[in-house]
Amino acid sequence: MNNVIKKTGLILIGIIAGVMLSLNFSAIAKKNNIEAIHPLPIEELRTFAQVFGRIKSDYVESVEDKKLITEAINGMLVGLDPHSSYLDKDDYKELQIGTQGEFGGLGIQVTMEDGVVKVISPIEDTPAFRAGIKTGDLIVKLDDTVVKGMSLNDAIKLMRGKPNTSIKITIMREGESEPLVFNLMRAIIKIQSVKSKMIEPGYAYIRITQFQEQTGENLAQAIKTLFSENAGTMKGLILDLRNDPGGLLNGAVAVSAAFLPENALVVYTEGRSADAKMRLHANPEYYLRGPDEDYLKGLPPEVKTVPMITLVNGGSASASEIVAGALQDHKRSIVMGSQTFGKGSVQTILPLGNNTAIKLTTARYYTPNGQSIQAQGITPDILDETDNGDDQQRLRESDLNRHLSSGKKNESKSQSESEKAALKSLKSGKDKKEKKNNTNKNKGPIEFGSADDLLLIQAMNYFKGITTAPEIKNEESDS
Repeated sequence: MNNVIKKTGLILIGIIAGVMLSLNFSAIAKKNNIEAIHPLPIEELRTFAQVFGRIKSDYVESVEDKKLITEAINGMLVGLDPHSSYLDKDDYKELQIGTQGEFGGLGIQVTMEDGVVKVISPIEDTPAFRAGIKTGDLIVKLDDTVVKGMSLNDAIKLMRGKPNTSIKITIMREGESEPLVFNLMRAIIKIQSVKSKMIEPGYAYIRITQFQEQTGENLAQAIKTLFSENAGTMKGLILDLRNDPGGLLNGAVAVSAAFLPENALVVYTEGRSADAKMRLHANPEYYLRGPDEDYLKGLPPEVKTVPMITLVNGGSASASEIVAGALQDHKRSIVMGSQTFGKGSVQTILPLGNNTAIKLTTARYYTPNGQSIQAQGITPDILDETDNGDDQQRLRESDLNRHLSSGKKNESKSQSESEKAALKSLKSGKDKKEKKNNTNKNKGPIEFGSADDLLLIQAMNYFKGITTAPEIKNEESDS
């Protein structure tokens, strides 16, 4: 038996070594540079081969080689950080569908944490959002299937499905002693990337829910419509990026370019390879895909100068943090709200053939002034005076196991010192809200942009020079 395992191990080491050498030479040839080939970790590969051989010979049931190798690849990538993963044929297809703004499912942005699925943010106007699924909820069961031990991709597959089919989701929520059960009906998730309206004469409101292939074009059309109907009367513009989980990088560059001077630096990336070092500017070559006509050409000049406030919260991640950081660093917009999620890493999709790929973290994002977004996020210029504390309890990148560091020394998981100081200054006068928060904590989410949107009211007050925070409405009166 031992001889069989040894032979199997030696053969497997040879195969792995050959593949690694092949990939290494291929990468060097592709990049046209001369790099020393990293020596193969023979001892570790021998251990891997021994484990492989033991499973093949002694596991209680026969296991296919393909399954073992696939699971090994999965483990290798998942162990790096929360965003690197292996994409089989179905996963690769799902990724491509997700960027186009329409798919069948529930409408939840999720991650994996301690073996269970954790909600980053529900997507607006979806079954999950309307049912009251909240950021930070832990999904422990899908129908009768326990999530613990399941891969994130497998959990997502269970949540997605044909429209008008139901699924029972069991959730653990902080502050609740018993699990919460939601019966949801799957639907075609058509995400309206850009929403816009006039709040009142002279004040425009634009909300971006997610950065997709058409986001830049949709934003350009919204700007043209709003400014043409209110020519010469625009006093302020509010860009709402709350609960926007991000999306396509070129969409973030396009949105930034709509408001920034031409060729202004939007974001730059730093990584180990030459391809991972990029500087993206407010220029068509960085946001257009192919030879398409520049959809930002012909925007009204006022859009570059109108007073502007950008709203963010703990659900603002990735591409939305890039936009907020660029507008803030160039002093084009005041950023208002609460600390953002802190997802500032670049994932590159590397095809492997046979319609499979790996999603690999290859770089970190930095704002124009050199601030790392990763595990830190964007600190608002003005904090949300209406926040009842819920947003400070949100799951953030720095809370995830194996999260990538910011890349800077003295990184802290806690809030930045500036945010701590600002929060302390807001603490006075909020004691009475505790009772109200307990009363309202299980109510459905407030519709952003509605008359009940208190942060929007705060932004409007700022435009008008009113510094008092809007009164928090409650059905109960203080005694």
